[in-house]
Amino acid sequence: MSEYVTIDFEQSGIELDEYLSLMFPGLSKGFLRREVSSGNILVDGEPALPSRRLKEGETLILNLDETDAPASPMDAKPVEINVLFESDELLVVDKPAGLASEPERWAPEKGSLAGSVQWLAAKAAPEKVYRPRLVHRLDKDTTGVVVCAKDIESERHLRGLFEHGGVQKEYLALVEGEHPLDDGEEELIDLKLGPDGKRGSRQRVDHKGKESQTRVRVERRFRGYTLMRCMPVTGRTHQIRVHLAETGFPLVVDPLYGRREAFSLSDFKPNYKRKPGRPERALIGRLTLHAERIQFPTIQGETLTVESPLPADFLRVLKQLAKVRPYSR
Repeated sequence: MSEYVTIDFEQSGIELDEYLSLMFPGLSKGFLRREVSSGNILVDGEPALPSRRLKEGETLILNLDETDAPASPMDAKPVEINVLFESDELLVVDKPAGLASEPERWAPEKGSLAGSVQWLAAKAAPEKVYRPRLVHRLDKDTTGVVVCAKDIESERHLRGLFEHGGVQKEYLALVEGEHPLDDGEEELIDLKLGPDGKRGSRQRVDHKGKESQTRVRVERRFRGYTLMRCMPVTGRTHQIRVHLAETGFPLVVDPLYGRREAFSLSDFKPNYKRKPGRPERALIGRLTLHAERIQFPTIQGETLTVESPLPADFLRVLKQLAKVRPYSR
């Protein structure tokens, strides 16, 4: 039996797949997009693209077959996450390393940040109709600040800010090499990016690609390494990682654009001696990239700034570099 839903003013402007995700928090966005593409969800009786922006007064005709739906993000085991800020409209959380932002296609049982956020919200207020939705993502092995919307109005506001450059983001990136920028000096990396052929999600510099800009400056120096502060102007896939690598300063740990999968004391300590019978444990085994700070205007017009502290593995690396590789001119 078909279900009919009329779009009101508060819901206008949101993309069809995002609206459906809010209506059906227990169903994956991928499943809902396939239902739209298959014609099981119509707008005013006509097929539509999942990315179509809805208008006030339009009617959705829903013929969902939930028996074919894959497991919900909430079906996977939730991961404990720290809440950095919460209001009636939004939730800002601290993403840990090794946790995918959305359920992974080939391993949905491993859990995700989206699922953990929904689980957290359901536990706190099970009577609520809507569940928080991520309005942006971080790579699986990147840590730090992620913003979630609690309702349609907030999601529309936040997505508009992200789409039109109304959000200021700052990352800390530990890179190979001693960056030549003077203290306090800032550089704009302006290199267009596009997909790298058939190499999965890998990106590359492409003069025919999308405009991509990242502002960078030196945060802290070590002998042979630099902690950079990166402020993306645009939000392309792997933007910071590609921009840093292309300018000669790849992340210290980045198996896709750099040369390491992990960073150990023996990689930078002269005459390092391994303890007999004990394998060396890496200081950090994931991307040396952390989303430290985000700032944007709330619906009420107030400026909100939220920061995420550096996680223990990142701090451990910086401590050892300061001890073994202190910088001197």
